[in-house]
Amino acid sequence: SGLCLELLSEQKKAWQDLRKGYESLKDVRERDLHCKGFSVRLQHNPRRIKSSTANVDEKNAKGRQCFLCLDHLPEDQKGILYRSEYLILGNPMPVFSSHFTISHLDHRLQAIGEHIATYLQLLADFGSGWTVLYNGPKCGASAPDHLHFQVAPSGHMPIEKEIGEEKRLILIKKVDSVLLYRANGLGREVIILEGDDSMAVERGLKNYLNALKKVLLINEEPMINIAGFHEERKWRLVIFSRRKHRPDAFFKEGDARMVVSPGIIDMGGLLITPVEKDFERLDADTVGSIYREVSLEGKTVARAINAMR
Repeated sequence: SGLCLELLSEQKKAWQDLRKGYESLKDVRERDLHCKGFSVRLQHNPRRIKSSTANVDEKNAKGRQCFLCLDHLPEDQKGILYRSEYLILGNPMPVFSSHFTISHLDHRLQAIGEHIATYLQLLADFGSGWTVLYNGPKCGASAPDHLHFQVAPSGHMPIEKEIGEEKRLILIKKVDSVLLYRANGLGREVIILEGDDSMAVERGLKNYLNALKKVLLINEEPMINIAGFHEERKWRLVIFSRRKHRPDAFFKEGDARMVVSPGIIDMGGLLITPVEKDFERLDADTVGSIYREVSLEGKTVARAINAMR
């Protein structure tokens, strides 16, 4: 993490786009909403409009130039080679005071199933005080055709504090040495995998993904977002199971449209609103409705948990 912060400091001097991105954070506005049993923080961040409105369908991905491929990176963008396979890059459209993208050197589809070990290793290498974020290709990844993760400082998403409240967590089962919890009263379906053996945690996540495939009768990766933490030699994965990427309001015309495009940061309770009128008018009921609309139903999540081997 120290090396990454050095990179960010150097890039702010050498790369104008990134410098402007971080300067714009000074003008970001935030306000808290108290919903039924949980909280969210709205962030008005106009520079995120490109990411929030990105056309992420497969046809568009095939027709555009991939902005994470080495040949297409801006001339001034520099990175850190990570374990010979990934590049750690400063994110020029930051949400956080330090915001990194970890992209694979090769152009390969966004999918975590075969790369869980790397994800868990990233968590351990960054260590306490950092979170590693994953967006599935159909629910938040702005580059669904190029494998990547994000890294940011911990403590900025409201859900981090809320899952620390023991009354919210219900222990559902123990698989190998991994504990699986469901979190109550958060307005969306949240499950947590926790363990101190990385290989067991990897098996646990694969097990859950396979169970979701079985229940949903699909072959591709289920729609999920993940926020991971590593503290005191323990891995903790906060998983949001999804049924759709964007709420219906995103596709409406005129004043009825709301540019809310939930990825992992938004599901974690930091709701990005690049359009000012959405920032001003979103209320607790609307946020609750959006979470319910994009989250997988509780009964389906329960069936998947029961199907885990």
